[in-house]
Amino acid sequence: MITRPLDLASRLRPPPAAPVALYLTAAGLLALFFTVFGSRFVLAPGLAVDFRLPRVAGAEAGARPATHVVTIISSGQIFTPEGLRKLPELGEWLRAQARVTPQPLLLVRAGTDVAADLLAEVASLARAAGAADPGGRVGSGAGAGAV
Repeated sequence: MITRPLDLASRLRPPPAAPVALYLTAAGLLALFFTVFGSRFVLAPGLAVDFRLPRVAGAEAGARPATHVVTIISSGQIFTPEGLRKLPELGEWLRAQARVTPQPLLLVRAGTDVAADLLAEVASLARAAGAADPGGRVGSGAGAGAV
């Protein structure tokens, strides 16, 4: 053999012992996986579920869809369906929409990273333009709710 002239066979380490516990643990986890995911409590793909969320009587009685949607991102940019607006332009846009739409309802979509003062400014512009709050009141008087 090639190891005999240099006597390399005497310097080789013995092969490592097989970690039997590792193999038994892997086999046990595999058996547990097939037991749990093969049980009758796991729904097979493609089967229909007859599950409905609970409903409260009269919950949708006063609900109405928003007539206008405004999206505000963390950098302070305000997007309307017509495109990007600055804060003064948003006030003009809201007044123009309030002239066209009876009882406008504004939905403001904003993330948690949007500054609260910007949201308050948008809400005050909407109230000044005559947008109704979610309760249906027109917001220009005292005690009007959030827009």
